[in-house]
Amino acid sequence: MEFLGALGQVADPAVLFATFIGTLVGIIAAAIPGFTILMAVILVFPFTFSMSPLMGLSTLMGVYVGGFSGGQVAGILLGIPGTPSSICTVFDGYPMARKGRAGEALGIGIFSSFIGGLIGVACLILFLKPMADFGLKFGPWEIFSLVLFSLTLIASLGGQSFFKGMIGGFFGLVLSLVGLDEMGSALRWTFGFEELESGVSLLPVLVGLFAMPHLMGAIESDRARRSGSAHADDAVTGNLSIPYRKVFRDLRLGWKNLLRSSFLGAFVGALPGEGGTVANFLAYDQAKRHASRTEHFGEGEPNGVIASESSNNAVAGGSLIPTLALGIPGSATMAVMLGVLMTHSITPGPALFRDEPELVYGIFATVILAHFFMLFIQTVAGNRVFLRIATVPVHLLVPTVLVMCGIGCFAINNQLFDVWLFLIFGVIGCFLEKADFPLAPVVIGLILGALCETNLRQALSTVPGPAPFFTRPISAAFLLLTVASVIFCARQTLRGRKGLRAMLSGRSEKKESHS
Repeated sequence: MEFLGALGQVADPAVLFATFIGTLVGIIAAAIPGFTILMAVILVFPFTFSMSPLMGLSTLMGVYVGGFSGGQVAGILLGIPGTPSSICTVFDGYPMARKGRAGEALGIGIFSSFIGGLIGVACLILFLKPMADFGLKFGPWEIFSLVLFSLTLIASLGGQSFFKGMIGGFFGLVLSLVGLDEMGSALRWTFGFEELESGVSLLPVLVGLFAMPHLMGAIESDRARRSGSAHADDAVTGNLSIPYRKVFRDLRLGWKNLLRSSFLGAFVGALPGEGGTVANFLAYDQAKRHASRTEHFGEGEPNGVIASESSNNAVAGGSLIPTLALGIPGSATMAVMLGVLMTHSITPGPALFRDEPELVYGIFATVILAHFFMLFIQTVAGNRVFLRIATVPVHLLVPTVLVMCGIGCFAINNQLFDVWLFLIFGVIGCFLEKADFPLAPVVIGLILGALCETNLRQALSTVPGPAPFFTRPISAAFLLLTVASVIFCARQTLRGRKGLRAMLSGRSEKKESHS
């Protein structure tokens, strides 16, 4: 009955239209080099406040799905990856385009994205309920330990330095303490600002931390491209029509690679902290390892495009598994998805499947629909249109996006204070980016901070003392994994530093011997 009810909601023309528009926006945004999927999701986020939960999530899921596929347009036609998750698409897609096979490369990418995305959704449907049922066994002790483990795991996978990742996560936890204490009714760290009594708003932090550094990075990248050899003039402007027979033949010959890359992408997406970029490289590497002739990779090999595009779209379904089942966002983009649920007073986590089954089934349906919309838009709209979008001058794009960011932040509570928060966190984000601090742990720390504190205090008020954290099996297992994660990542970091020092000392010795 819940499934039929969900289908009825999804069949609402308003939900269908929202999913279609979201998918279109995702493709357009990802086609612009330097404009990431996360940026597109953040810009669309404010428009979901007045929508129903399903419609809001449908819109953002459309952006998410469309973004993973849209990055191939710039990668294949310009040789510049539209998003980080389409880097490997450039390796073979651009050489194919330069050889007059642009339509074939685009067709392979579009259908690989479509099939990989559906496989990712199948994994979501199969594994979400068992994981949610397992999560229902959690008490406050288990949830606290799980959140603690997730923070260390996300910090270790989210950047080059584990310690910087942990500092970023701790900064997010501190931000989550600002405002009215729900259990003690005390004001904390508001510094006299009434606007902070309800806590730090998620959207200004998200937009500031990610939008500003990305936009500044887009300006720098554009300058580098203009001074280097890669220009918009190098775009492939020949025949962009898709030769369907050739495309389906390539997919049929590479079906093993297609399935392997799709399942790998779904698995990587389900890991907190991982994403399309990691899945992209892993799938491409595996495709090359299993190929009979590896010398063609990098020169226009269709299997390279198949591996790259099928894996990154499969991430969309896989990443929703821990987000919906446990309420643990594996990335900043998934944190935005949780923000939509929280905006509508829906608690994400194990109880979501039990309390809101129609919403969960509706999400399944809209993710599938988004992939069909993506296929329709990219095969019917014409890639020449997206090529024109991909070459939009950055000096026109950046101010427009900044204004939209400011309007979106103001629209949350209709107060200028949130715009100032956006600007402040924009400056903080630029400094953190320059210092190589991963930004995702900050946002995820802010999202999970309240959950961490609430469950810790509930656990201690139920049974005074820390003993149950270590005597309850699931909680103890997560704490052991937390310790193991910290030790392993600390060793890896120290080992990496020693290797760098050894390399630098070796170079200095060589210079001295030559002199």
